[in-house]
Amino acid sequence: MSWLWAIIVGLVLGVIARALLPGKQGIPLWLTVVFGIIGSILGNAVAGWIGVADTRGIDWIRHVLQLVGVVVVVALGSPLWATIRGRNRPRA
Repeated sequence: MSWLWAIIVGLVLGVIARALLPGKQGIPLWLTVVFGIIGSILGNAVAGWIGVADTRGIDWIRHVLQLVGVVVVVALGSPLWATIRGRNRPRA
């Protein structure tokens, strides 16, 4: 997968993942792309582990696994980003 294609897939899947998750994710667009790339790589790895990485036609199972990977990464990364940026600290 070329880097340009990874960025495009990361952007698309990241935006879809943000739309699927309830509430507001306070992460910038560039971080959505990074999370999308990481999640799609994770989904590709899982597809390879279970033996559905290369199939005939459209790899629907692989694409679903990529989306699940991105949703998990965005769900875990968004609160982490908020904590790092200081928006989740308890008030005294």
